[in-house]
Amino acid sequence: MFEGIHTALITPFRDGQVDEEALRAHVERQIEAGIDGVIPCGSTGESATLSHLEHRRVVEIVVDAAKGRVPVIAGTGSNSTREAIELTLHAKQAGADGSLLLSPYYNKPTQEGIYAHYAAIAEATRFPLVLYNIPGRTASNIAPEIIARLARLEHVVGVKEACGNVDQIAHVIAKCPQDFAVLSGDDSLTLPLLALGAKGVISTTSNVAPRQIADLVRRFQRGDVAGAQALHHTLLPLFDVLFCETNPIPVKAAAAELGFCRPEIRLPLTRITDANLERLKLVLKDLEILR
Repeated sequence: MFEGIHTALITPFRDGQVDEEALRAHVERQIEAGIDGVIPCGSTGESATLSHLEHRRVVEIVVDAAKGRVPVIAGTGSNSTREAIELTLHAKQAGADGSLLLSPYYNKPTQEGIYAHYAAIAEATRFPLVLYNIPGRTASNIAPEIIARLARLEHVVGVKEACGNVDQIAHVIAKCPQDFAVLSGDDSLTLPLLALGAKGVISTTSNVAPRQIADLVRRFQRGDVAGAQALHHTLLPLFDVLFCETNPIPVKAAAAELGFCRPEIRLPLTRITDANLERLKLVLKDLEILR
């Protein structure tokens, strides 16, 4: 259902508030670049520091800005199943096309608890759900067997895999139905995962290089493997520098350098260090993203 290149959107801030104008412009920029979908309120969107009111408003802004031209998959995850249901129902009512839900963090549920969490959300919302496996942030890794069980539920349509383990993700792809969308959650692993049968990527890098990420995926999809490999190698320095500090610190800094937003980021995240900012600008200039 959700395939191709999806951007995990940054959330622009101005004087401590969500910058609605900059957010709308950023959605438009993504659509013009040929991105297949946009995702508000993910990790890259600093969802952990958005108030519930801001979270809902960001989803509403992005849905309105997209105007049905590309799918909007709203981040609605929580370590409280009840809260995740509430956020997902709001996304559905706001006109989003689906929801992205990270595995419950901090609680450290068992595998059966993870299954029950997602099954309860699917039953309560009857809305297309994309699982999000990112154990580096949640301290709970969703096992391939659990993802395969969840993939058999009517409303669970895909997974964003950011476990970083290519072998584990290969088992996920092998165990799940053909129409279940396994999406790379790590930009640097997009090409390897496409080769294993992944359907696309949910990208941080596409905030600042949407055409390049789209080109990489589409080259592979049309059988130009050598071209996709060459572009992957070209983009490696950008992948590296955009994760030299905790996401979204570097990508927010890159977006600010490109004039997309102010360099505001919310505590406990802090602005990029001067040394890494210079490194970031150099890479952006080398790739002719920043002129």
